[in-house]
Amino acid sequence: MTNTLELRDVSVAIEERPIINSLSFSLEKGEIACLLGPSGCGKTTLLRTIAGFERPTTGEVWLESRLVSDEHIMVPVEDRKVGMVFQDYALFPHLNVKDNIAFGLQQMNSNERKARVEEMAELLEVSSFLNDYPHRLSGGQQQRVALARAIATRPNVLLLDEPFASLDIELREQIAKEMRTVLKANGVTAILVSHNQMEAFAMADTIGVMRDGALLQWDNAFTLYHRPVCTYVADFVGDGVFLPGKVINSTNVETELGIINGGQSHGFAFDDEVIVLIRPDDIIHDDSSGMQAKVQDKAFRGAEFLYTLALESGLQVLTLVPSHHNHALDESIGIRLEIDHLVVFPAQ
Repeated sequence: MTNTLELRDVSVAIEERPIINSLSFSLEKGEIACLLGPSGCGKTTLLRTIAGFERPTTGEVWLESRLVSDEHIMVPVEDRKVGMVFQDYALFPHLNVKDNIAFGLQQMNSNERKARVEEMAELLEVSSFLNDYPHRLSGGQQQRVALARAIATRPNVLLLDEPFASLDIELREQIAKEMRTVLKANGVTAILVSHNQMEAFAMADTIGVMRDGALLQWDNAFTLYHRPVCTYVADFVGDGVFLPGKVINSTNVETELGIINGGQSHGFAFDDEVIVLIRPDDIIHDDSSGMQAKVQDKAFRGAEFLYTLALESGLQVLTLVPSHHNHALDESIGIRLEIDHLVVFPAQ
C-alpha cells in the first residue's frame, strides 16, 4: 500500500539550534498516529515541518508519493492538502458555525458547499447550532466544529496539535474516542501531538515516543507498554517501577520478588546486574501468599485502588487491586508476582 505520509531522516534546526534529529516514519491511508512526549521535545515543530511552515535542515517529507520538502524543495502550505486543528481551535469568532465549516470550501459551488457543510455537521453532531457563534459553544462543541472544518476539505493528512488541552480532563478521553471514530469513518490519515498517554491510547493506531527531537520507539500502545525499547519509554508510558536483579541464566532473572522467568532469551550474560520493569498488573494481591508488602500510599480509581507497596528492603512496587480491598496505610498485605514476559535493561 502506498504511504500517504513519509518522513525520511528529517532533521530540523531553528536559528542553528537542533530541534528534530534524523527522524523517519510513514503512515498509510487512514492510519492514525500520535507523537507522544514532554513539552519541548520537538512534537509541534515536526507538525509544522509536515505542514510546510518549517523547512527540513536535512531529509525529506513526502505526501501522497510527492516530495514536498527537502533542503531545496518547499511546496507551499496551501498546495499540500494538509488540514490542521490547533489547541485553541482557531475558529473565526465573527463567523457562525456553518460559515466556519464552509471556510475552506470556496472552490465549490453553493449547492456543493451547502451539502458538504451539512454532511460534516451531521457527522460531528453540530447540526443543531449551525447558526450559533463560537463564543456560545462549549469547549467540546468548539472542538467538533474545528474538526468538521478541517476534514471538510478532504485533506491528505490531518494534523492535530494538542487538540484536547483546553478540555476538562474527564472529557478528553471521550472526545478522543469520538474523534477516532469520525476519522476512521472518513478514512482520514491523521497525526495527533500530545503529552497525555491516555489520549494517545484512546485515539492512535501507532504511537511515537519522542525525546529531545529523537523518535525512541514507533509502535502500537500494547507493545509500548509491555515491550518498551528503553527505560525512558518504559517510564514515560504507563505506571511501573524498576527492580534490581541478577541474571541466573538465559531466560531467568532473580529479584527480591523471586525468580522471574521471561520465557525467552533476554540477551544478558550470567551474573549480569540488571533492572527489571514491574508494572502494577504484574503484582497480584493474594491474602494467602507468604510474601508481604506494606501499604505506603493508595489512590482510589473507582473500580480499583492503585497501591504503592514497600517490600522488605524498602524498595517500592505498584499494584492494582479491586476497590473492595480497602487496606489502611502501613498495613501489610500478601502479594505474588504474576508476570508472563520479562522486560530487562542494563543496571544504571
